[in-house]
Amino acid sequence: MDWIQAVILGIIQGLTEFIPISSTGHLYLGRNFFGLEEAGLFLDTMLHLGTLIALIVFYKDILIKLIKKPFSRVTALLVIGTIPAVMTGVLFSDYFDGLSKSGVSIGWEFLITGLFLWFADSIKNGSKKVENLSLFDSFFIGSFQALAIFPAISRSGMTIVGALLRKMDKEAAAYFSFLLSIPAICGGVIYQLKDMISGSVPQISLSSMFIATLSSAIFGYIAVRFMIAFVKYRSLKIFAVYVWILGIIIIVLQQLSIF
Repeated sequence: MDWIQAVILGIIQGLTEFIPISSTGHLYLGRNFFGLEEAGLFLDTMLHLGTLIALIVFYKDILIKLIKKPFSRVTALLVIGTIPAVMTGVLFSDYFDGLSKSGVSIGWEFLITGLFLWFADSIKNGSKKVENLSLFDSFFIGSFQALAIFPAISRSGMTIVGALLRKMDKEAAAYFSFLLSIPAICGGVIYQLKDMISGSVPQISLSSMFIATLSSAIFGYIAVRFMIAFVKYRSLKIFAVYVWILGIIIIVLQQLSIF
């Protein structure tokens, strides 16, 4: 992986982690385009580390408050909201790792993501803020996050839809969606450490990995700020149309054995 590929993959991860079009699905396409299939999940994890850094910077004030008061209500919401994703990952990680490596289902998953995003616009804007959420609300939203274990199902898209269904204000829904992704991404990075320790990680230069992670962090921060402002006034249908077009192209290419 040269530095140009590293920058491009970082941009892809940074933008698509928070713009609801699936980062894992796009990284699969990016890796295959550059012939980096062997880098696999480890490269994805390091790129996710970049978006985790972006989130830490963006949410630094609230994270500092949580460190000072670790037993606050927001902490409880994040813990409860993360449980569905943890349970799904523990029970089905091997199966979904296989899906992620093969890419056999990503076209259909892009189409499903589009359906949820299109549906989101039909949900009446609520008034709940983060401080108004119940523990059940958080668990419900977290259950939508768990669906993102499928490679091309958008985590941010699913959690925003889940939050809107629980009558959250659109801006607050995006804000909580990205906040809830912090423990999920952090858990994914920690989970991948076992491959580092076992020495089974691909041989990628440290400079390329650093550039990819930095690029992911910078563009992830940009995407977080953009999406929180975007969902307040704009429709998610534009992203639905995009993933539908992408999904159809992928399915056609797979049927023709071109991809």
